[in-house]
Amino acid sequence: MTRSEPSSTHRAPSARFALLVAAGIFLSRIFGLIRDRVFAHYFGNSDAADAFRAAFRIPNFLQNLFGEGVLSASFIPVYASLLAQKEDEEARRTAGAVAALLGLTVSALVLVGVLATPYLIDVIAPGFSGEKRELTVRIVRILFPGAGLLVFSAWCLGILNSHHRFFLPYAAPVIWNTAMIATLWGFGRNHMQNQLAVILAWGSVAGSALQVGVQLPSVLRLLQGLHLSLADPRGNVAIVVRNFIPVFVGRGVLQISAYVDALLASLLPTGAVAALSYAQTLYTLPVSLFGMSISAAELPVMSGTIGEEGAVAETLRMRLNSGLRRIAFLVVPSVAAFLVLGDVIVGAIYQSGRFRHADTMYVWGILAGASVGLVASTFGRLYASTYYALRDTRTPLRYAVVRVVLTTILGYLFAVPLPPALGIEARWGVAGLTISAGIASWLEFVLLRRTLNRRIGHSGAPPAYLVSLWAAALLAAAAGWGIHHFLAVRSTILRALLVLGSYGVLYFVFTMAFGLTEAREGLQRGMRLLRGLASGTRFRQG
Repeated sequence: MTRSEPSSTHRAPSARFALLVAAGIFLSRIFGLIRDRVFAHYFGNSDAADAFRAAFRIPNFLQNLFGEGVLSASFIPVYASLLAQKEDEEARRTAGAVAALLGLTVSALVLVGVLATPYLIDVIAPGFSGEKRELTVRIVRILFPGAGLLVFSAWCLGILNSHHRFFLPYAAPVIWNTAMIATLWGFGRNHMQNQLAVILAWGSVAGSALQVGVQLPSVLRLLQGLHLSLADPRGNVAIVVRNFIPVFVGRGVLQISAYVDALLASLLPTGAVAALSYAQTLYTLPVSLFGMSISAAELPVMSGTIGEEGAVAETLRMRLNSGLRRIAFLVVPSVAAFLVLGDVIVGAIYQSGRFRHADTMYVWGILAGASVGLVASTFGRLYASTYYALRDTRTPLRYAVVRVVLTTILGYLFAVPLPPALGIEARWGVAGLTISAGIASWLEFVLLRRTLNRRIGHSGAPPAYLVSLWAAALLAAAAGWGIHHFLAVRSTILRALLVLGSYGVLYFVFTMAFGLTEAREGLQRGMRLLRGLASGTRFRQG
């Protein structure tokens, strides 16, 4: 059997890898939600909250441009291929050269970013003025070095993933989030909001350093030390750079779209920027937890596939279709929950202190708009990983440009002129932004799938399978809605546990009743886990 032929033993490690990625992401996201809940408790939807959220986006631009997705798409295919061909020494040399080049580039950009911060604020948040603008400038200048450190966290992730070490790099952000949570708890009671925002920025920088530090020992062991050099005798670094540029540009285009959203939100009434950020945190949870985990696990495996062109195409198609089914099984119920039970979710996570019930309903509306494109966004991640495994970074770039242009045009129309025309409060223009992004995501997904199908054959989740998922999710959501409205419980957290727990159980029951393979496999994995835990308990008792 060639390396490119699919088999059950070949698919099993990928499933385990995806589970490890999901576990790491789950932990980091849980701590991220705790961080946001504590942030909402102390800041609510205030001017200081708007300032910190807007400031956080600007240095985050640097991290996203050079970070996880970009380095994964350009570096992992080359590095993993060298490992698959047993060229370990060249792999180590390539990793060191990429680290050196990354260090020089990011250091220069951090310096430029710190100096140019006032001009960046004028572009990103033109609606800010006076004390609010000055606070934003100060926070940005503090955060920039931390963003530079997080770029190296992405480099560590590329090394670890290529060696099939998936849990640590995706769980490492737990430390960063913990540093911010500790900062808020330690200083929140004794400082005014503007002062606390500045202190929190320093806490973020400290967390960034810790996030990199926890990964470095494992990375250095795998590389047998770190040999920084710009030498590239075999041309592998040049391949990484050549692959990097289209992904870099594509990510930059997407970041421009995100900043257009932030710009438009800054023109809306106070609280719009913060509310958009709260909703995006929840929206990106299933994208990261399900779409990213499966895509990240598949990329190094796909990149290491070798053989004849037809056999490689068949393997990629089978892996892609299997991944799409797994993503859909988890993302479809996420969409239904956001649409029907979004107030339960938002209230449980954010409703505390200065964050009131009215804020919960506001963020729910924005979250419901964002859910329009959730399935397309998660599917698109796996399609993009398939392109990257084929060393094609240009096709995703072209379609990213199309997506951003459409998002910008529709975003302005839906956010600014449409609400007044419909007699809706101006602040609800933020929901228009998220809806427009969802529409654009569907167009990008359709284009990605159509083009890839011409290269590897038909791909996609079967329509009948998707119908079954939607039927199960909506039936379970309807039952959850009934429980929510007849449940006499005041605690938002307890209410969420009861409502969302019932929703999850019912969704699983319905999918089992429909005879879906993913539900049966999930039950089997759960039973194996319980048996493993029980065996461990008996062993300790003995």
